[in-house]
Amino acid sequence: MKKPSNQARYMAGMVVDATGSGMYLPLSLLYFHHVTGLPITQIGVILTSAAVVGLVSNPVAGVLIDRFGARTVVVGGYLLRAAGFCAYPFVDGGLVMFLVVLPVTLGDMSFPPAIQSFVAEIVHGTDRDKLLAAQRSLRNAGLGVGGLLAGAALALDSDSAYYLIVVLVAVGYVTAAALIRTIPTDRGAPPAGGRVSRRGGYRLVARNRPFLSLTLLNVPTAFGYMVLSVSLPVYLTQELDASNSLVGVLYAVNTVGIALLQIPVTRHLTAYRRTRAMALGTVVFAFSFCFFAVLGAFPSGTLVLVGVFAATLAFTVGELLHGATASALVAHAAPEETRGRHLAVYQLSWAVPTALAPAVLTALLSVSAVGMWLLLAAGVTGSALGVLRLERRLPEAAVRTRPKAAEETVPVEEGGPVEERRPVES
Repeated sequence: MKKPSNQARYMAGMVVDATGSGMYLPLSLLYFHHVTGLPITQIGVILTSAAVVGLVSNPVAGVLIDRFGARTVVVGGYLLRAAGFCAYPFVDGGLVMFLVVLPVTLGDMSFPPAIQSFVAEIVHGTDRDKLLAAQRSLRNAGLGVGGLLAGAALALDSDSAYYLIVVLVAVGYVTAAALIRTIPTDRGAPPAGGRVSRRGGYRLVARNRPFLSLTLLNVPTAFGYMVLSVSLPVYLTQELDASNSLVGVLYAVNTVGIALLQIPVTRHLTAYRRTRAMALGTVVFAFSFCFFAVLGAFPSGTLVLVGVFAATLAFTVGELLHGATASALVAHAAPEETRGRHLAVYQLSWAVPTALAPAVLTALLSVSAVGMWLLLAAGVTGSALGVLRLERRLPEAAVRTRPKAAEETVPVEEGGPVEERRPVES
C-alpha cells in the first residue's frame, strides 16, 4: 500500500486539528459556565487573563523554532494543548480554571509562527502558496464540521456531552501531533556553532526594518479581520435591527466561501506579485467596510438584507486575496536562520489586535457605527499603500513567486544562443 505523501499527511493533521477546534470554540464560555457555575463575565476575565499571559509564548516559540526546528514546536504545542484539555473535566473553580487554560493558551499562541515555519521547511516557491491555500480551505471546512458535531453532542443536553467534546478535542490534538511528527523536513543547517540561533536573534529581527514595517502594516488589517466575529454581530442586531440568526448565516457564507474558493483563487494569484495581491485584498476589505457603513443610512428591509450579504461577500473576496498570499509573503521574507523569531514577531501583529479588538471595536461602535467602519476602511487602505511602497525593500523571492516553468531556458533559434525566459512582471 502506497504511503501517503508528506502534504497529504500534513493536510490530514490540519483537518483533525480544525475539526477539534470547531467542536470547542463555539462553547468555550458555555463549557466552563456549565461545569463550574461561575458567571460568564468572570469566565471571560479568566480566559482573557490567560490569553494576555500566553502572549509571552510568541517570542519563546521563536527561539525554540530556530533552536530545535518548527516540527518539534508544532508537535509540542499539540501535546501541551491535549494535556490541558484532558484536565478540563477536573476544573471546579476560577484558579484551577486559569491553571488549566494557561497551557492550552500557550499552545494556541505558539501555533501560528510554528506552523508557518514548518510549511516553509517542507515546501518551497509556489508550492508554499498552494499548500497554505489548501490549509486555509480545509481548516475552514474542519471548523464547520466541528461546529456541527458540537451542536449534535450538545443536543443531548447532558454533562457527558460536554466531557465527551473536550476529550475528543484532546484526542484530535494527539492525532494531529502524530501525523505531523512523521513528516520529514529539509531544514537548512544552522549557522556555525548555532550562534545566530542562540544569541542576538531578536536583535537581528529588530534590525530588519522592511520586515518590521511589514509587521506594523498588518495591524490595521488584523483589526479588519476581527469585524466578522466582533463588530458585525453587534452592528447587525443593534444598528440594522437584523435577527440574531443572520449572524450565523453570514459566518457560514464566509466560511464556506473560503473553504471552496481559496485553492483556485490562490492558484491564480501565483502568477502575480504577492505584495500586489495582498494590497488588492485589503482594498476590497476597505470597500466592504464602506458598504457596511452606507447600509446604516437605510431603513431595515430587503434592500439592507441584500446589502449585508453583498458586503459580506466582498469581505470574503478580500480574505481570499489576502490570507494565504500574506502568509506566503511573510514566510519567504523571513531569513531562514532566524525564521522562527521573525514569524513570532510578525504573529504579534495578529495576537495583539485579536486581544484588543473586543474592547476597541465595541468602544468605537458605541461612539459611532459609521465612524468605526470608515476608520477601519482608512486603516486597511493605508496598509495597502504601505505594502506597495515596501515592495522594493523586500526580498525578491518573497515578492515574486517566479514559477519554475517561467525560469527554464529555451533556445532562441536552432544553432543560436540560449536565452533565459523570465516571468512577465505582474
